[in-house]
Amino acid sequence: MSRITVLGMGAMGSRMARALLRAGHAVTVWNRSPERTLPLTQAGAYVASTPYAAAVGAEFVISMVRDDEASRRVWLAPDDGALAALPAHAVAIESSTVSTAWVKSLAEHCRERNIGFLDAPVAGSRPQAEAVQLIYFAGGERSTLEKAEPILKAMGGTVWHVGPSGQGTAMKLVVNLLLGVQVAALAELFGFLHRSGLDVGRAVEILTATPVCSPAAKAAAGAMLARNFAPLFPIELVRKDFDYAMAAADTVGSHMPIAHAACKAYSAAIAQGYGDDNITGMVQLYLPLMSPD
Repeated sequence: MSRITVLGMGAMGSRMARALLRAGHAVTVWNRSPERTLPLTQAGAYVASTPYAAAVGAEFVISMVRDDEASRRVWLAPDDGALAALPAHAVAIESSTVSTAWVKSLAEHCRERNIGFLDAPVAGSRPQAEAVQLIYFAGGERSTLEKAEPILKAMGGTVWHVGPSGQGTAMKLVVNLLLGVQVAALAELFGFLHRSGLDVGRAVEILTATPVCSPAAKAAAGAMLARNFAPLFPIELVRKDFDYAMAAADTVGSHMPIAHAACKAYSAAIAQGYGDDNITGMVQLYLPLMSPD
């Protein structure tokens, strides 16, 4: 049994904490809105009032929050940041989807304190978290990953060591960009099919049966046809990840015109009020009156 802290009780963080509890670990949780910690208390978790208090005595601290700003706050806030409470040789794990620039900075803060660090974001959403089938992309020292791997595997089915600090985050951004580009293109194709006079449902049935259609695109197409826009991966967060990825690309001199074009489409969807919808809600830009039938 390990002493583990999870910071951030959103859709993913709460499910990760539950998986750790089921695996028999002693889990402490913190969330900016304390009411979200109540179900975890009932499941056996301890609740702390601040990230600092949550990290005291922890062997592993996992952050799963929205963005760079939230991550910086939970780790480094001068009055109650978690990093100041971690003992030497503990392991800090950033599982949020953040920028490569920030995660490299966080890794350096950890090195200065002799604290192990992994950037270990995940592929998967709520269903995969509940099924303990998250896929981890880990950046950091291999020895640190070996120490933390049993903890990660209590929450996920696969753990990939990508390379040094920052490369786990870069890999996660690439995965999200590939998904985002596919869904943006698929949404456009729905509009083209409709305006070309094809039966959209029948055309999508044919398209998704071909080898060119990925499993992710097939699932997204089905959700678009069903008008299922429940926010597993909201458009607003998709655009945030595009912004981070393109900033990282700029630092290494990588030109990504297709990603820029897709990012503009997501920005347009946000401007039209679809930002809180799932990524599949992109189809509303092209077929706003489409019936589920």
